[in-house]
Amino acid sequence: MSFTDKRPLGWLLQQFQLKPGKPDIFSGLRSLLILGVPIGVGIITGHAATSAIATMAAWFVGMVNVEGTYRQKAIAMTAATIGITVVFFIASLVSSHLWLAIPATFLVIFIAGLASLYGNVAASVSLVTSIMFVIALARFASFSNFSTLILQCALCLAGGIWTTALSSLLWVVRPDAPVKQVVARCYDSLSKFVDLVRERALHPQDVQEWTQRFLQAQDIVTQDLTFARSVWTAMWTRQKGANLRGNYLLVLIEDANQILNSVVALSELLAIASTDQLYFQLQREIEQAIEQLAIAVQMLSQGIAKEKNLVHLGDLDRIIEALEHQWQVIRAQLLNQTINLQTDEYAELLNVKKITTSLTNLAQQIHIDAEMIADFKQGKQRPISQRNISPPTQSENSTIIETLRNNFTFDSVLFRHALRLALVTTVAELVASVLQLPRGYWITLTALVALKPNFGGTSETTVQRVIGTILGGIIGISVILLVKNQLAVAVCFLLLVFTAMSVRSLSYSIFTILLTPAIILLLNLISAGDWKIGILRIVDSLVGGVLALLGSYLLFPRWERQQLPAQLEKTIRANLAYFQQVIANYLHPERGASTDSINMLRHQAALENANATAAAQRLFSEPRHVQGEIEPVITLMVYIRSFFSSVTTLAEHMREFSGEYQFSELNRLTDTIIQVLENLANALQQGQPPQQLPALDNYLEAIHGQIQQLHTVRLSEIATNPNTFTTPTLQAVREQTPLSIELERIVNEVKVIHCVIARMQD
Repeated sequence: MSFTDKRPLGWLLQQFQLKPGKPDIFSGLRSLLILGVPIGVGIITGHAATSAIATMAAWFVGMVNVEGTYRQKAIAMTAATIGITVVFFIASLVSSHLWLAIPATFLVIFIAGLASLYGNVAASVSLVTSIMFVIALARFASFSNFSTLILQCALCLAGGIWTTALSSLLWVVRPDAPVKQVVARCYDSLSKFVDLVRERALHPQDVQEWTQRFLQAQDIVTQDLTFARSVWTAMWTRQKGANLRGNYLLVLIEDANQILNSVVALSELLAIASTDQLYFQLQREIEQAIEQLAIAVQMLSQGIAKEKNLVHLGDLDRIIEALEHQWQVIRAQLLNQTINLQTDEYAELLNVKKITTSLTNLAQQIHIDAEMIADFKQGKQRPISQRNISPPTQSENSTIIETLRNNFTFDSVLFRHALRLALVTTVAELVASVLQLPRGYWITLTALVALKPNFGGTSETTVQRVIGTILGGIIGISVILLVKNQLAVAVCFLLLVFTAMSVRSLSYSIFTILLTPAIILLLNLISAGDWKIGILRIVDSLVGGVLALLGSYLLFPRWERQQLPAQLEKTIRANLAYFQQVIANYLHPERGASTDSINMLRHQAALENANATAAAQRLFSEPRHVQGEIEPVITLMVYIRSFFSSVTTLAEHMREFSGEYQFSELNRLTDTIIQVLENLANALQQGQPPQQLPALDNYLEAIHGQIQQLHTVRLSEIATNPNTFTTPTLQAVREQTPLSIELERIVNEVKVIHCVIARMQD
């Protein structure tokens, strides 16, 4: 949960920061081929202007942003090819008559805007289709006769087919490569998440800034896991069953999820122990162990992606061994002073033991995955079927008509956006046509691309695009003034395209900076022009950006403050369901709820937490006068996420819980917590203040008394017989101490959540 820097300069610099990752060189090279072939054919045949239609179509189909299986990519590119051809045909029929062009623009953009109802892939296809319609209407469309129109539409089809065919070259040879890539990405983001926990171990005092980055990294891993499951499902559920490789990749996905849960629990344990004196005696070994875990997870990512180089875990094993040895030394020193040993010191010993055990278990899990990767590379089969791994469940999809019917109302954010997008684009097109602005369609394009469903997204994209266009325009003007040779200009164009597409996934702003001069140079290559094109591009982008901002602010805005309570209600209910299932296992361990049900509820809670965080981010990016007070929202996000971490820690601790010893007040305490959370969700739903908070501390004090008694009995055992290692009391202490600590943290978190929601409702 990275809260945006609200200082103007800081916020502006953030828009031009590169995301973590490497440039996509393959995408850059692919773009060179996509554009180079139709441009080359046009130049060789002497029909450069005509070939621009095929070039544009090829480029736009290549711009469709699709992640998933090759089949999904092929379907998206085919849909884009057909869509681009259809809108080119429509634009050609209406281009000669303004009274036809304006309503046609509204209808095409409105229908394209509604496509976002069907997901990101449909939204990406509809965007490039809309862009092609605007450009075709202004630059290429002219209906002279049907034979010419059919030829131009054929060029559109040829461009799209060329891009799809080029992109399909490796699909048959390596059909499962997309799944392998997304699984490797899960482990890569997981490695960064583990490294953040290392920072917590190294600097336990710097909590606030670390918490923001930690939660953001946690959301990234959760989203990567969700996407990996969806890609795996798309790849193998159409078949009768997954093959060996499919099962291997599915196990790795589920193991990454288990590592994520264990790391969340580890961060919670570090937060508990960070003020203990015993913790500081082990801090160096703990920090080194977490560092080696992060390195090992990164090696797993590389092993999955490259299918070579065995994962070497010698350094991890050595530091885990050193950590366990140091804990044994500290334990021996502490227990040798049995006369002066206090219950607080014994509790600290249990805390660092829990951390040591958690790190050891994580190292063992990484060993299992490393061995699996090595065996798979060598062609060995592992007993995957015995690991209780089941395919991801598929959500029920509504029909196209049903989805459209359900959203054809002003209550739908996406319906409002489609209508807003159509109106703003139509106004921009009308202004450019009536005023006969040279290349005025750039106003329309800027408004079309910049306008997003929420004001925050619109303002961010507008700033990125306008500033990127200004800087890119300056680059384009400079190249036109300095480079007079057409071949050299073509080389500059291809270099700009290659670089822009390579960094597209890392920074939209830098992508825009590089794409703008590329478009300016392309227009100079296919038609007469000079450096003034760059000036027009800059001015038109400024006007289009202003139109997008005005449209987002004035036309049917749905401010996030109005929608946030509904999202918070869903988030609290998802976390409550997760808590109820985990606590049910503690109260009734004999029933043994399935791991799948807990994993499903945990995953749903994690997704709703990420959705609530995204909603808060949108709220913070809206105008100040509509935000309201944001401090309670920030506090609420942090404590809901803390509650989730506490419940995850309890879920992880369940593996060590026998249930032979039970707190007398556990049932009543957890029932009261459940009632409080249900009341908070109802208060958000109804817009009413929550009920008064019951006396949770009374139950907690009874539990603390029982823990104190257990520790006292255990210390008496140690004093009587220091060599006694396993007793029923020791088992109860090991099971109940972490439970009591997390219950105390959960009670405090629920108190804060209740207080904040009461403030917000008032």
